[in-house]
Amino acid sequence: RHRCCHRATKIYDDGVQPNHRTEYLENYPGYGNVSPPESCKPKPGVQEDRGRMDSTSTFKSDYLPYEILTRPFRQQEEYRPKSGKIDLGTIYQRDYSPHKVGPVILARPQERKHTSDAKVDTIPTYRDDYRLWKGERSESCKVEHPYEPPSERFGNPSTFQDDYIPRQGNPAQSCKPCDTKLPEGPFDANTIHRTAYVPHEMGPLFVRPREEYKPSDQPFEDLTTHHRDFQGIPGEQAKSCKPESRKLGSDVPFKGTTEFQDRYQPYLVTAPELHKPKEYVPPTDRMDLKSTNRLDYIRHRVAPRAPIKPAPGRKSTGSFQGKTTTKEDYQPWSICPRGLIKKEQEIQKPTGRFSSLTTFRSHYIPHQANPAQSCKPVHTVATSVPFKDETLYRTEYTPKKPEVCPGLDPAALGYVYVNTDSQGHKFYRRVSPECASSNCSPIPDEVPAVS
Repeated sequence: RHRCCHRATKIYDDGVQPNHRTEYLENYPGYGNVSPPESCKPKPGVQEDRGRMDSTSTFKSDYLPYEILTRPFRQQEEYRPKSGKIDLGTIYQRDYSPHKVGPVILARPQERKHTSDAKVDTIPTYRDDYRLWKGERSESCKVEHPYEPPSERFGNPSTFQDDYIPRQGNPAQSCKPCDTKLPEGPFDANTIHRTAYVPHEMGPLFVRPREEYKPSDQPFEDLTTHHRDFQGIPGEQAKSCKPESRKLGSDVPFKGTTEFQDRYQPYLVTAPELHKPKEYVPPTDRMDLKSTNRLDYIRHRVAPRAPIKPAPGRKSTGSFQGKTTTKEDYQPWSICPRGLIKKEQEIQKPTGRFSSLTTFRSHYIPHQANPAQSCKPVHTVATSVPFKDETLYRTEYTPKKPEVCPGLDPAALGYVYVNTDSQGHKFYRRVSPECASSNCSPIPDEVPAVS
C-alpha cells in the first residue's frame, strides 16, 4: 500500500458547517426579552454599629444566688463478724447423683460408593424433551407524548414568593456574666469532706482458712475412645528407595587418549575478504522536477492589505507639563554607606615562603613498571585461499519492480481521477485494458496518490 509522507494540512473540506443547535434549544425556545426570576434570598450585608455593648446578659439578670446547705452525713455501722459456722453446701451438691458415662455413638452412616466401569449410553430427559423456539421480539408498549410548548406567557408567582416575608435580624444577646466582686480576706480551704469526715479505726481483715487437699480413693479412668477403638496393625518397616552409594572407577591416574583427541583433525581457515561496494554511476537522463503542486497551482491576483496603523492625531502646541506626584512628594534621603559585616580573620596568614614538598612527594618511592603482556592470539589463518563471501541473502534474493505513484502521470499509467479527501490525498482508479477497448463502465479499486 502507498503511504504518503506528508503531514495533514486540512486544506480540503467537505464544506459542511457544524450545527451547534441541540435538542434543548429546539424544544425550549426563548420568549422575547423575558429575564430569569430574581432570587428572594436576602443579600448578605455588614451590620452597622448600634451603640455601645452592654455587659449585662440574661444569665446575669435572671441568676439568683441561693444559700448552700450542708448535706447530712450518715454514719457507717461498725462491722461485727457473725458467730457460728458457715454452711457451704449447695442444692447442686445435695441433688447431684454421679453416674457412669459411656462413649458417644456416631450417628453418621457409613459411606457407600456405588461405582461401575460401564459407560452411560442414554439420552437425558432434558435433551429429549427440549425443543428450540423461535422467539419474536416484543413490541414496545411505550406511548410517545410529543412535547408541545405553551402558547401563553407564564406570569404566575410561586408559593415561595407569596408566603415569604422578609424579616430583620435581631442582635444577638450577650451571654457574658455580670461583674462580681471578689471576696475579701484569705481563702477558706475547708470542705464538707474535711469538716464532716469522722476517722474510724480499721479492724483486722477476715481471712478465710485454706482447705486441705484430699485425693480421691477411686482409680483414675484414663481410657479414651481413641485408645479403646484404635488397634495398631503390626507391619514391616518401610524400605528406603535410595540406591546404595557405590564408588565408580579406581584411584589409578588416567593414561591414554580420549575420543576427542583421536577424531579431531585441525583444518586450515582462510581470512575473510572484505566486500567492495559497486561504483556509483550517475544517471544520464534529465530529472523531471514537475510536481503536482506546480502543475495544478493557479495564481491569483490579491490586492495588498491595508495598513492597520491609526490615523495621525492632532499635536498639541503647548508646553509639556512633566509634574507628577512622585516628583512633588518624593524627597531624597541622605543615606550613609553601611559598614562591612565581614568578621576579622582569627587565624593569621603565614608570612614565610611556601615549601612545595608534600607528604606524597616525601614518602613516594618510584617503581619500574613491567610492560603488559599482549592477549592477542597468534595469526594462524592462511591467506592463500580466497574467501567465499556468498550468503543466503545474496543467493536467494529476487529484486522487485518498484511501484510508480499514479499521481505523476495518471493518463499514461492507466488511472482515472476519482476524488480528493480532507487531508489532500488524491484517489485514482485503474482502468483495465478490456474496458479501455470496449465502451464498458470501469469498476476497479481506488489507489491513493501523493498530494
